[in-house]
Amino acid sequence: MTATFEQRLAENYEQLSAKLRLAADYVAEHPVDTATRSLRAVAQDSGLAPATFSRLARALDYDDFEQLRDSMRDKIGRRVHSFADRAGRLQQDHGDGPRGFFDAHAAACMTNLQRLHDDMDIALLERAVDRLHRARTVTVLGALGSTGIVEYLAYMANFCSGNWRMAGRMGASLGGALVGLDKRDALVIVTKPPFSTNAIRAAELAREQGVYVVVITDTYTCPALRHSSAGFVVPTDSPHFYSSYVATLFLAETIVGMLVSRAGPAARERIAQIEQRNHRLEEVWDG
Repeated sequence: MTATFEQRLAENYEQLSAKLRLAADYVAEHPVDTATRSLRAVAQDSGLAPATFSRLARALDYDDFEQLRDSMRDKIGRRVHSFADRAGRLQQDHGDGPRGFFDAHAAACMTNLQRLHDDMDIALLERAVDRLHRARTVTVLGALGSTGIVEYLAYMANFCSGNWRMAGRMGASLGGALVGLDKRDALVIVTKPPFSTNAIRAAELAREQGVYVVVITDTYTCPALRHSSAGFVVPTDSPHFYSSYVATLFLAETIVGMLVSRAGPAARERIAQIEQRNHRLEEVWDG
């Protein structure tokens, strides 16, 4: 199988010169412009010389920039469409009744889960969970559609460990959440297109501080992956107008389950104490 642009970039990024990295960053962050506009227009928009993009193509083992552009065209497909465009397609394809969409969406979600299962780098996942388990603190960050996922992740993790916290919640300062973090700490970021600028910048800043950064996304073009210690690309294909989070939720639950398995008696004791206090506070209904 021919390597994608994202795979070639991940393998060669550290060896690229500063100028070629700028060109690579532009291509990764502007796949549609790269695929549809002329080299001259891409160069003008990026502020780089056309020759820089030609050198980038050769550095990534393409024959020329046009071949790189072809690979981007093959990749973007669905991504070209806005949410509104996809909503229109959903109405056109499944407007006759709910059953058709139900079946199509269910099939897509099951396929995503199967792909996640088949493609998961288990060794990487084990290393990431081990690092999260050993971390002094674990900060979780998500925005836009990913907000609910990280809230659920933090909620689950706090049952078995008291060192997990959310960043930027309820208007809290994101910068404040990152102050004081170092190599003893971890940051977990969930971000999908359209990417949150705060999530990308937080990943970069945290990595500069030596923090162990876990990035969960659905495309190798995610800019935050460049700053990750462990990156997971989760399939999100769906006939829906929005990316599916089913496989992402599965991965979040898996991570917490693996953490509990490592925590031993301390986790069981903490979970029991939380349940006891929930009952005393009457936060849960026993009836």
